[in-house]
Amino acid sequence: MGGGVPEENCRWPPWLRPLLSTRFFVQCAVHADSHKSECNMYCLDCTNGALCSLCLAHHHRDHRTIQIRRSSYHDVIRVSEVQKMLDITGVQTYIINSARVVFLNERPQPRPGKGVTNNCEVCERSLLDSFRFCSLGCKIAGTANDGSNKKSGEKKTMATAASSDSDESCTSRGSENSNMTNSFAPSTPQYHRSAKRRKGIPHRAPFGSLILEL
Repeated sequence: MGGGVPEENCRWPPWLRPLLSTRFFVQCAVHADSHKSECNMYCLDCTNGALCSLCLAHHHRDHRTIQIRRSSYHDVIRVSEVQKMLDITGVQTYIINSARVVFLNERPQPRPGKGVTNNCEVCERSLLDSFRFCSLGCKIAGTANDGSNKKSGEKKTMATAASSDSDESCTSRGSENSNMTNSFAPSTPQYHRSAKRRKGIPHRAPFGSLILEL
């Protein structure tokens, strides 16, 4: 339908995709001379890129903001901050520097861990059994087809049912046609061969019964 908002865009808050594509921990172009010029903040209301602490204080004081942190050169965000604004169910959490965090983007793993039975549905990274994704970005990518897969399954079920009904109808019609053929076909006359009668054994008079007349 024209004019409608895509379902995928309604599922996530408008600031999430811009957040995941933002490059953090770069030097602020406005406050390059300050020792606090590292851009590790993000404004959820403006979504205009990474901010340093001075930008935040001057222009985004009353806005919703979050702080991005780093772990092994990957961006993370504390669960205590993000879970208030976003459903992170299914995303594996980690404890880094005594704080529980989630990763923003995927982290492909070149070699799967030994004995691991569960992997990220998008980038194949090893996970604990109770999780589906290793990051927020993987959750967006991995759940994008959940709705279409469900609809596809429903269509497949309907097609199977329709095929079953069609086969049953054909079988029923075949049975009816067979019955009609049997009812209108002329009956084949049956001939019964009469049993042959065996001739009786001739009885001759015994010699002892002959009377000779002299």
